[in-house]
Amino acid sequence: MGVELCARSATAQKMYETASEILGYDLLRLCSEGPQEQLNRTEHAQPALFVHSMAVLRTLEEEEEQFWENVIGVAGLSLGEYTAVAAAGGLSFEDGVRLVQLRGRAMQAAADSVDSAMASILGLDASTVEAICNEVSSDECFAIPANYLCPGNIVISGHTAAVIEAQQRAEEAGAMKTVRLAVAGAFHTPLMQSAVSKLVRGLEAVEFHAPRVPVVSNVDAAPHLAPQEIRDLLARQVVEPVQWEECLRYLINQEPDEFLEIGAGRVLAGTLKRINRKAACRSIGG
Repeated sequence: MGVELCARSATAQKMYETASEILGYDLLRLCSEGPQEQLNRTEHAQPALFVHSMAVLRTLEEEEEQFWENVIGVAGLSLGEYTAVAAAGGLSFEDGVRLVQLRGRAMQAAADSVDSAMASILGLDASTVEAICNEVSSDECFAIPANYLCPGNIVISGHTAAVIEAQQRAEEAGAMKTVRLAVAGAFHTPLMQSAVSKLVRGLEAVEFHAPRVPVVSNVDAAPHLAPQEIRDLLARQVVEPVQWEECLRYLINQEPDEFLEIGAGRVLAGTLKRINRKAACRSIGG
């Protein structure tokens, strides 16, 4: 990830060099050579994804001079929301790197402190998944919906034992399948609470600006332009469910000509297709 982009873009190469100075390690080398288990750690994966997406964007801006002329809003899934804010000018690239490194380390530490997991539940509606989570949960051991991605695709998160039981009950209830996710722990749940105080300090230490277009928040699926609102919502996002489906429905209602997905993967294209097949989406992964 990022190797081919840096080979053809001096701007991307410079961004990786800047990020490496901030992070204290050679990010491009880690992305290209591994080891994979290190790259998979949240504390490394989050900066890697952020820097790659921002490098793709800056390269695209150079190639398309009028890139921002018709943009009506930005959004990003979980970590991607930091890219969205930075892309729209609400946060500098350098401060974005510092924040996602801090976020990754704080979330990794929280994940390491408890036996937790996440899993995708495919083929059940939200109310059924919520009911299953309630059935398997107690004060001491719980699973809750963490990502409302699109109809029939909800990610649950929590203590590993509760997540496993919820997967079993979901399959018994008719789920097409359930998939354990290769992540460090129970993101977007109260199990990440210990990360919030660290993140809040980091968020308050950097300067936020009013973005050039609204940022649609994962927390409330509403557009935001006020810097303090965006800062507060980024902190809340760590422990609250991601309302991705509602974010996309809000943007669809603005009647854009197309969606543009920037960075690794095709999550936007896949979830958008499940919400509105007529919505056009162009994916640019660099």
